[in-house]
Amino acid sequence: YSGMAVALALPADGRLTAIDRDKKMTAIARRHWRAAGVAGKIDLRIGDGVPELDRLLKAGFAGTYDFAFIDADKENYEAYFDRALELVRPGGVIAVDNTLWNGRVIDRSRQDADTRAIRAFNRRRRNDRRIDVCLLPVADGLTLARKKG
Repeated sequence: YSGMAVALALPADGRLTAIDRDKKMTAIARRHWRAAGVAGKIDLRIGDGVPELDRLLKAGFAGTYDFAFIDADKENYEAYFDRALELVRPGGVIAVDNTLWNGRVIDRSRQDADTRAIRAFNRRRRNDRRIDVCLLPVADGLTLARKKG
């Protein structure tokens, strides 16, 4: 769904790189992308996020993306963010979903791995000199980070 929303907003020559490891869900997504007329704009890569992002970096795509959206396994948010930051150009934006985690991030009794990972991610962004950052308290929390430079 998020990939289609981004693809629909792209200009005619815009491209989206989507990474997902769930073949069943991406098969459904592909049907919807075709129906919406955006399938040709989407480069879908099936696999785990970190290795796929590393492949993009090794292929020379550093600094070529305008926008990145992270909504994946929370324990790897930091790794995804660091790689996305390399991939976006100066002035590019990274949007990170679920950064309020239904309020669990402020509930100290919640100590599951995902909640701890999001807390740590949020703490690091607060003092991250590479970016200008804003955490929007909409829905489940959305962090927007603009790459300086």
